[in-house]
Amino acid sequence: MDLSKHAFFEGRIVPLGEAKVNIATHGFLYGTSVFSGMRAYWSEEKKRLFVFRPYDHFHRLLNSAKMMAMTIPYDEESLIQLTLDVLQTDDWKQDVYLRPTIYKADMGIGVRLHDLKDEFSMFVMAFEKYVKNDSNAHVTFSSWRRIDDNVIPARGKIAGSYANSALIKTDANRAGFDEAIVLDNHGHISEGSAMNFFMVRDGVLVTPPITDNILEGITRNSVIELARSEMGLQVVERSIDRTEVFIAEEAFMTGTAAQVVSVTKVDYRPIGAGTMGPITTKLRSLFDDVVRAKLPKYNKWNVEV
Repeated sequence: MDLSKHAFFEGRIVPLGEAKVNIATHGFLYGTSVFSGMRAYWSEEKKRLFVFRPYDHFHRLLNSAKMMAMTIPYDEESLIQLTLDVLQTDDWKQDVYLRPTIYKADMGIGVRLHDLKDEFSMFVMAFEKYVKNDSNAHVTFSSWRRIDDNVIPARGKIAGSYANSALIKTDANRAGFDEAIVLDNHGHISEGSAMNFFMVRDGVLVTPPITDNILEGITRNSVIELARSEMGLQVVERSIDRTEVFIAEEAFMTGTAAQVVSVTKVDYRPIGAGTMGPITTKLRSLFDDVVRAKLPKYNKWNVEV
């Protein structure tokens, strides 16, 4: 795993080896941290690196911080500048993944959110595929349920809640599946272990609403806009029953790390023809063109390093 030589850590850029937290840190002991996953893509054609939708990622990060009673002395624009500084320091010339984190930085025992110091850090790593079998994924329905908004807010990226995702992903992988689909407490489809879910039924693109305990995904939002604007597809956000997936024409999952993952089989049942369908294929291609700054219409989403 190719990690950056430097990181932004508690106010300055330092060698990665110096970016350390104590084992008594509150965020480590209690999962009281929030994070975002961001990508920057190398354009071989332009010989430049482009960060994809950093403003939206940092806006969601700061919203997650609000839920966890956190404040830091940065807004979206200043966080973008910090990101560019970190990337320029190590002069990346390949696709990378960035992990900005806000965490409760005081040390000691005592579970709470108030009267604690908040800090911000970020590191970078080289990154390619999150799901190896991303064009032909075989998934299962998880026996674990998705966390509820009244338990831990699913719409934010709160570190402690990813224990739920870890349980889901490990059980699926150990059973021989590439991923899992997770139901909410009402029995409706929520998302994957760490990806949003889409299906195609009767030519309509359908995805769960943000009120069904999903992450408010930025890749999800991007795919919805591309489907509507570039493909003229009808996109409907509504609750999805489990058995609807079995009779869908296509299915796929989206996420910053995962990008667009084609689901071709669910619990040994083929989805559609059992191969990646035309809508998924087109959306994958469009998304890749957008993140690599090949479609000028979407330059607003890309920040050049």
